Amino acid sequence: MTAAPALVSPPSRFAQFYALTKPRVVQLIVFCALIGMVLAVPGLPSAAQFGLMAMACLGVWLVAGAAAAFNCIVEQGIDAKMKRTAWRPTAKGELSNAQTLLFSAVLCAAGSALLYFWVNPLTMWLTFATFVGYAVVYTVILKPLTPQNIVIGGASGAMPPVLGWAAMTNDVGPEALILFLIIFLWTPPHFWALALYRVEDYRKSGLPMLPVTHGNEFTRLQVFLYTLILLAGCLMPFVYGMSSWIYLAAALVLSAGFCGYGFALWRNYSDALARKTFRFSLIHLSALFAALLVDHYVL
Repeated sequence: MTAAPALVSPPSRFAQFYALTKPRVVQLIVFCALIGMVLAVPGLPSAAQFGLMAMACLGVWLVAGAAAAFNCIVEQGIDAKMKRTAWRPTAKGELSNAQTLLFSAVLCAAGSALLYFWVNPLTMWLTFATFVGYAVVYTVILKPLTPQNIVIGGASGAMPPVLGWAAMTNDVGPEALILFLIIFLWTPPHFWALALYRVEDYRKSGLPMLPVTHGNEFTRLQVFLYTLILLAGCLMPFVYGMSSWIYLAAALVLSAGFCGYGFALWRNYSDALARKTFRFSLIHLSALFAALLVDHYVL
């Protein structure tokens, strides 16, 4: 007699709602915001500043999670067609639109109130503008409209260090804008590397991603060219004087590595190499900002 297959219990309701916040993406957002906060404070933060950082990180996490949940509502039909996203609770029908919308609204309201009353109004408004930029401008308007969606919409994804800087200074200085520029330039080669090996998913979804509209070879060239531009952008903290040789050395090594992946991808494509390029892009940004942090405290 053949044994009956074991039933797999569905995820808990908490796990379903937590998945809506796209935790890994939000962790990178909060990390970049935290770097902005730390760099905005000369020397070691005081106890009060540590408390402010914690509140700001929590507020940014809540609003970023709200934007991610709202994105799941808008893209549930697309998510259901793509292997990478078909597991999401909204795509599987485990959570209704009403439940997800209420969850998003509560997170956004809680995060905005926390930022407004315990951090400062400027940070709250910048964070809310980032929510609108990602959840509405990028997701609803740009993503289904143009293959340049990730370039234009990347502005909202580049905001975290600006939010962190504003949280500590109640201002947006040129240093924050340099950090913004780095993430803005990093986003296209990072995302297009993913789109290259997920092109069939995007084709089925109907989204006009660059590999779908302009082909594999053109996209690979754009990835490589953007890594070169990014290399120049990554030198800006040193050129401006907000970092020293420690950061410069790390930036040169990491950016040269990204350019190397971009060049290899352009000249000799494979899905495996595209995956490696995508993974290295995550290492590149995380290590680059970590180097800024080390540089800030060592020298």
